[in-house]
Amino acid sequence: MQIRGPVIGVVNECERVLRTLPRWFDHEASLLEYAGNTAKFQTFVAVENERVIAFLSLQCHFPSAWEINCIAVEADHRNSGIGRDLQKHVEDWLFSQGAKTLQVKTLADSHPSPYYAQTRKFYESVGYLPIEVFPTLWKVGLPVLMLMKILDTK
Repeated sequence: MQIRGPVIGVVNECERVLRTLPRWFDHEASLLEYAGNTAKFQTFVAVENERVIAFLSLQCHFPSAWEINCIAVEADHRNSGIGRDLQKHVEDWLFSQGAKTLQVKTLADSHPSPYYAQTRKFYESVGYLPIEVFPTLWKVGLPVLMLMKILDTK
């Protein structure tokens, strides 16, 4: 497995990865938006045998403050360390660019999804701290948890 990025021209490959994860990306418009965002945001991919198996796209709010727009690991490759490796690679790249913080938003634990419980567990395992819950940021009934990580070279 190799991590590349930032890359361009991976919208179709990222859409394919997202489609392997219907428990997380079951809303068609959102899936297409996340895939399309890889054309405008800094995007990193994990590649195996010249095939994209995971990606992470980043939005820059300020030079020192970035946000994960989307991270996804193909269903057959989940729980193998690829997400963790991709996250670490991106953190190192961001730090080299002068970034100080990285945030991400996901469903809060007040939402009953067991799949997003896995997502929150992943983020916490790689050092994110919960910052705030926004009950209606995305939509009523979809409480959003914002997590943040301070970047360093460790």
